[in-house]
Amino acid sequence: MFRPKRPPRIRGLSINKLIPNILTLLALCAGLTSIRFAVHGMWKEAVISTVLAAILDGLDGRVARLLQGTSKFGAELDSLSDFVSFGVAPAMVLYFWTMQGAGGFGWALVLLFSVCCALRLARFNTMIGEPDLPPYAYNFFTGVPAPAAAGLVLLPMVFTIQFGGGFFDQPAVVAVFLLGVSFLMVSKIPTFSGKKVRVPHRWVLPILLIIGLAAAFMVTEPWLTLSLLGVLYLGMIPLSLRSFRRLKAQAEVPAPDEAPIPSA
Repeated sequence: MFRPKRPPRIRGLSINKLIPNILTLLALCAGLTSIRFAVHGMWKEAVISTVLAAILDGLDGRVARLLQGTSKFGAELDSLSDFVSFGVAPAMVLYFWTMQGAGGFGWALVLLFSVCCALRLARFNTMIGEPDLPPYAYNFFTGVPAPAAAGLVLLPMVFTIQFGGGFFDQPAVVAVFLLGVSFLMVSKIPTFSGKKVRVPHRWVLPILLIIGLAAAFMVTEPWLTLSLLGVLYLGMIPLSLRSFRRLKAQAEVPAPDEAPIPSA
């Protein structure tokens, strides 16, 4: 007796494939929650939510590569989450905090920050997998990445929490940060990515010790630690530019067998 052939059973999706997307959604929720805290004037909690979103955003891509769960859907979800968490949320937090006192000018600056974040993410998405990049370029971002930009633009709030108000909570000072960070996002200044950095064996233990100390200080002195991390990141931007130029100059030097033969 002839039996019709059953259609192939649709296999379920492995949980490993879902973990990176779950982390991305948690980062999105944390970023949006910072807006809720800002509406209620809970500035410390708003900053902590943004920091949590940045940590989760840094984990999702690495976890996806470790678990072999990378996908086009995950990449698009990550980009949209970054725009909301690090482009919209910090701008709204700063607007509710002090920039609404600057009227239309303050609103224009927070809009500029969000627009620059969108442009930065769009440029990053179009550069993914670009085959003509030199090998050394994969160690750098083009411009400041969105999570770092969110942390930098919130530095006036962190400074105010740590050192008190009177200067960094002024709209004029926050406007300088908004303009400066917006420029850094869309600029072509190379910044360290750290994705392909390999740690020598002799540096593993000292680096783990430094991370442990940083975590301890983050618990005991969170606002001072965040202030120092923000200043340290700003100080590393000139170093990354210098390193990029040095690697570029070395790559452009012709090999000995490729050197031009002098004419007689």
